[in-house]
Amino acid sequence: MNTHVLEKLEYDKILEQLSQLCHTYIGKDFALQLKPSFQKEQVEEQLKETLEASNLTLQKGNLPIVEIAHFSLSFKQLESHLSLSTKQLLDFALLLKLAKDVKEYFYHDENFDTSPFVLLAELFSHLYCNHDLETLLFSSILDENTIADTASSKLNSIRKNKKKLENTMKETLNQLLHNSHFSKAIMEPVITLRNDRYVIPVKAEFKGLIKGFIHDMSASGSTIFVEPMQVFKLNNQIQTLKVEEQTEIEHILSDLSLKLTPYIKELKNNVTLIGQLDFIFAKASLAKKMEAICPILKDTKEIHFQKARHPFIEKEKVVPIDLCIGQNYSSLVITGPNTGGKTVTLKTTGLLCLMAYSGLFIPAEKKSSLFVFDSIFADIGDEQSIQESLSTFSAHMTNIISIIKEATKNSLVLIDELGSGTDPMEGASLAISILDYFHQLGCLTLTTTHYAEIKNYALVTDGFENASSAFDVENLKPTYQLLIGVPRKK
Repeated sequence: MNTHVLEKLEYDKILEQLSQLCHTYIGKDFALQLKPSFQKEQVEEQLKETLEASNLTLQKGNLPIVEIAHFSLSFKQLESHLSLSTKQLLDFALLLKLAKDVKEYFYHDENFDTSPFVLLAELFSHLYCNHDLETLLFSSILDENTIADTASSKLNSIRKNKKKLENTMKETLNQLLHNSHFSKAIMEPVITLRNDRYVIPVKAEFKGLIKGFIHDMSASGSTIFVEPMQVFKLNNQIQTLKVEEQTEIEHILSDLSLKLTPYIKELKNNVTLIGQLDFIFAKASLAKKMEAICPILKDTKEIHFQKARHPFIEKEKVVPIDLCIGQNYSSLVITGPNTGGKTVTLKTTGLLCLMAYSGLFIPAEKKSSLFVFDSIFADIGDEQSIQESLSTFSAHMTNIISIIKEATKNSLVLIDELGSGTDPMEGASLAISILDYFHQLGCLTLTTTHYAEIKNYALVTDGFENASSAFDVENLKPTYQLLIGVPRKK
């Protein structure tokens, strides 16, 4: 699909709206990388996905999905048999919990009939759950920085001993702080840490009164922080236990990481499946937000839109269009005043087709239908290229020549102001020739024009039909309503 056409029809803005309804980064990636398909079978499947998600949401409420961590580095570390951090392990615990919650959303009710949700069931069924591993990780990790005491009996013992020594340490230091013999030397009766060792604040002029090691001094120099000799051995014992504690934590992290290694494939699959489900349910959310419907796919080369709305115009302001092309005529010529809605009709038609081909519902009334074309071509807006030194007319013609070369009988062609930018007589004759070529080719064509010659040609030529953007003569302003079969003077 030509990216130029996608840009002209503002397809990227639809993807941006879709991505904002995703909860996970991988779901957003699926949304932003979405491309329309021009294969009917694939379009049918993508629309069915959205339909299943919409119906499931109506029955069960919103999918219980939240953002997940980025696991690329974690998977590489596991594959290299390296230990993960506490946070990385907790992320995997949360991933397993999310997979369980999402799977239970679908399968929790034993009486729930899953048969109408064939495509979604395939995704939900492949989510991997491991209750024992999930429980182990959550019981071993309190938060992203803390391993639980109960993660191992050895860690529990080390921390108990450390706590006991710390209490003894504080009792000893408190006795010194409240000893009347040393009261004049104490800056304030508090125990603090310096260099990870317990110390007390002593007035600098009494530094010889309390024997010990000076670890620090206040900025003013009036206070020194002393580790009294009475607690030196206790501090050393605590430091030894801290080293043992860290060694045991590293052992626990390594052991927990090894327990994840056999399930790398399943965990990777979970990440992808959660992202896919997030993306599919975002399509359903977009449909609800736009009050959109699932279009009918036709086997015949026709478009029938009822009350179709451009998705970027506020519903209170947009004027819906009824469009029918392909049954009695294959070329529609739209006339009307400037800013009267002609170009919006082209963009609405093209964008709604692209949305349907991407598995997205379209903002229109039920029973709206369309054909899956093999491609959509569009020449809309000012194509002038200063860099390539092309005039507006030349740039348009370059684009149209490209369309002529690539279009087939199963293409949809949208051309805005065909033949404009040159001599009116020459422009009108050229435009008629181009439209006649597309008509003979057999593709469907929608074009806007100000040329009366094209309007008159459509009046007398089989396979052509006129349409116009309605204009309120009394108030001298356009109504933006599309009137098929009614040409306008301008």
